[in-house]
Amino acid sequence: MSTALRFILLFIPIMALAAAVVLIEGARSSSTTTATPSFVPPAQAQERIPTAEELALERQLETLGEAFDGEVGIAVGDAATGAVHAYNGDIRLPQQSVSKLWVTMTALAQVDAGELDLSEPVVIRREDLTLFYQPIREIVRTRGAFRTDYADLLSRAITRSDNTANDRLLRRIGGPDAVQSFLDDAGIEGVRFGTDERTKQSAIAGLTWNQAYSYRNRFYEARDEVPDAVRREAFENYLADPIDGATPVGIAQALIRLSEGELLSTSSTRLLLDTLEETRSGPRRLKGGVPDGWTFGHKTGTGQFFDGEQSGYNDVGVLTAPDGSNYALAVMIGRTRASTPARMELMQQVTRAAVAFHEAKASAAEASESTS
Repeated sequence: MSTALRFILLFIPIMALAAAVVLIEGARSSSTTTATPSFVPPAQAQERIPTAEELALERQLETLGEAFDGEVGIAVGDAATGAVHAYNGDIRLPQQSVSKLWVTMTALAQVDAGELDLSEPVVIRREDLTLFYQPIREIVRTRGAFRTDYADLLSRAITRSDNTANDRLLRRIGGPDAVQSFLDDAGIEGVRFGTDERTKQSAIAGLTWNQAYSYRNRFYEARDEVPDAVRREAFENYLADPIDGATPVGIAQALIRLSEGELLSTSSTRLLLDTLEETRSGPRRLKGGVPDGWTFGHKTGTGQFFDGEQSGYNDVGVLTAPDGSNYALAVMIGRTRASTPARMELMQQVTRAAVAFHEAKASAAEASESTS
């Protein structure tokens, strides 16, 4: 379906609905492209006609998405209008550590409800350790235990993507069901949380979690013993229906609502946005395209490799212009064999496209004012 036809159908008057259905079916039967850009308007602005700047952003996202070697979904949300511009925006892709964002939101919602005090002490022991990236493990290894609080674990889960910090915080707030309930109750659509890191990552590798995997290289050794056919089946099953699957549009819409203070209290919103800005992972993903004077808070996600292919390589966040305008960015690569530099370049180009969109909007507004 062409971009022009899509916009006509989005904003066609209600009285012409029957004719619209005919046009849609005709367009579907003649369409040969399954990966197309899309404009997702906010519910309150269904009849707003897209601007030239929005159409230009749509074309840019389509160009970037079509040129990338892999399955990718892209979304750029504009907090000023609530609209989300997307390429492959409605397909569910694996989040990987992006899902830590929802654990943190659930924890902060419990803080707002008086159900959690982030200063509450917690002790991390060997039985709490998980797998992959977990800097806490070295502290536990040398000290035998790590005494801290949930504010620290929350920070570590976001800024350092520490899997042990995330999973321990997750258990404190009630587990995966509590996170999914938060998403559902908040009306966050297109996002499935899944489960904790050690359960998820073991299943992707064709394994069942064993606490012995948390030390040294035992997880990798166990994974190497899994027959290729079993690993392939587990890998493909995960990609076909990711337990932590989410749509780029769903994530972008949630980030817009977060940036506008619609999901959490003012203090919790500020804490989360500030924490996201301190993220250390992925400095050359979306953040690599952020110009001077702008700020960006984000959460990355990186999945496992099998046979040279990666399952999930993501970055999502809130981009803020010097004038305070907020944009939600989400780039989710479901599977790819493209080089890491190629993935980073794609993400940086999406950030630059969002910046150019903002600047084009500002120029159009100035021109309009000068002629009025």
